[in-house]
Amino acid sequence: MNTHEKLRRIKPRLLNLLLPLAFAISGQAADKPLEFSDLTGKAYTPLLAGEKKAVVLVFVSPFCPTSNAFASEINRIAADYAGQIGFYLIEADAGITPTDVKKHVETMEIKAPVLLDPEQRLVKLTNAKITPEAVVLASNGETLYQGRINDLYASQTKKLKEPKTHDLRAALDAIVAGKPVANPTTKAIGCAISALQ
Repeated sequence: MNTHEKLRRIKPRLLNLLLPLAFAISGQAADKPLEFSDLTGKAYTPLLAGEKKAVVLVFVSPFCPTSNAFASEINRIAADYAGQIGFYLIEADAGITPTDVKKHVETMEIKAPVLLDPEQRLVKLTNAKITPEAVVLASNGETLYQGRINDLYASQTKKLKEPKTHDLRAALDAIVAGKPVANPTTKAIGCAISALQ
């Protein structure tokens, strides 16, 4: 195993150790949880699972065709696991406006709560880089899964007719069954989340 492969395998484990630590250091887990608003101004605490077994954050963008291609599947997954898993879409591109997000929600017929992350706090906390990218968090802040929704895109320019591997669904099925996620990290393919200046 070469050095690159070793680092790729260590990174998810390191994130799993550091994310709960970040929660504890910031005092957010025990004192005041991070709040994010949707378009109506309603506040949500997406890092708190509450009675749910986990929380899914899906980073999306109205400016990314790859992300938009997953809108229907994201809606289906959110509906299929609604009773057991919390589900939020996160709009975090630099410079995105509420008008952009509103149009995106309407055009893509997004059903799950869409939260605005203009300061990219969730991006930094989860180390999300791509839209679409799913991050599944346990109630203690541990990352249970991070990566693609499925393998519809084999590469940035190669789209399959139908996905063969449903990574996010497989992860959620394992979590709901109380089992470890067999493949906790996959490579998300899409558009880079634009950075704040």
